[in-house]
Amino acid sequence: MATVANFSAKPITTVIPRPSSAVASTSSFLFFDPKPNSLILNQSWVKIPSRRRFSAVKVKAAGAAPPGKVGTPVVKDEKVQKIHSGEEFDEALKKAKNKLVVVEFATSKSDQSNKIYPFMVELSRTCNDVDFLLVMGDESEKTRELCRREKIEKVPHFSFYKSMEKIHEEEGIGPDQLMGDVLYYGDSHSAVVQLHGRADVEKLIDENRTGGKLIVLDVGLKHCGPCVKVYPTVLKLSRSMSETVVFARMNGDENDSCMEFLKDMNVIEVPTFLFIRDGDICGRYVGSGKGELIGEILRYSGVRVTY
Repeated sequence: MATVANFSAKPITTVIPRPSSAVASTSSFLFFDPKPNSLILNQSWVKIPSRRRFSAVKVKAAGAAPPGKVGTPVVKDEKVQKIHSGEEFDEALKKAKNKLVVVEFATSKSDQSNKIYPFMVELSRTCNDVDFLLVMGDESEKTRELCRREKIEKVPHFSFYKSMEKIHEEEGIGPDQLMGDVLYYGDSHSAVVQLHGRADVEKLIDENRTGGKLIVLDVGLKHCGPCVKVYPTVLKLSRSMSETVVFARMNGDENDSCMEFLKDMNVIEVPTFLFIRDGDICGRYVGSGKGELIGEILRYSGVRVTY
């Protein structure tokens, strides 16, 4: 869980620390030398031990050519846009407007970039309301300059943008985390009602004051790892329980109205799930445990649950 220590704090812009195993899976990136498995860090040679790469056969089965495999057939309907300069990058963000833009910064010699790329391609086919970009940091001086401008030090590095503003970034993540981030920051058409202030909350409560439906309000923060982790479960439940439960979500650090709501609801840690029925808050659950969350929703829905 994350602690809401300062309600007036500005949105976090630093990379969320990953577990040591995840950080170790990233590759340092600055200037690559043509020699295999070698790179230059601060103008000094560092030798990287040889590692087993993704085979062309496996990648083809995954449905995409990885960044480092030149000549491997690329799927024709691939929707990942390749970026070759800072100008192209800025234009792509501008063109996306308020859509979520997911950018992978990779290099041709990064094993982790090779492994995660097919999953990003798969997401690009299924998430039509999200734009996906790929920047190969060692492709040219222009892409190196772009990586320096965006302060990219390790790859694969994923940055998330909306309205040309960076809202989140991650390093060394796997497919599940990438999918969770895309769902959390790009969700706009699901059964989960998106709330942007107190007025939205009051309207939702008024609309469901009669009828007997339980409201489950997911309160989190934009850069909360546990909030991202549990959100796919919230999405699934919103579809399977739509006849009896209304699911809603609010990011407390979106604006002052949201922060004020968190204060009034005495939300100290996130994610916090508020259970509302007939206009009254009847309970809450603090945490990201999937089983515990489902159990609490069933309990407040009137289903007898034995722990």
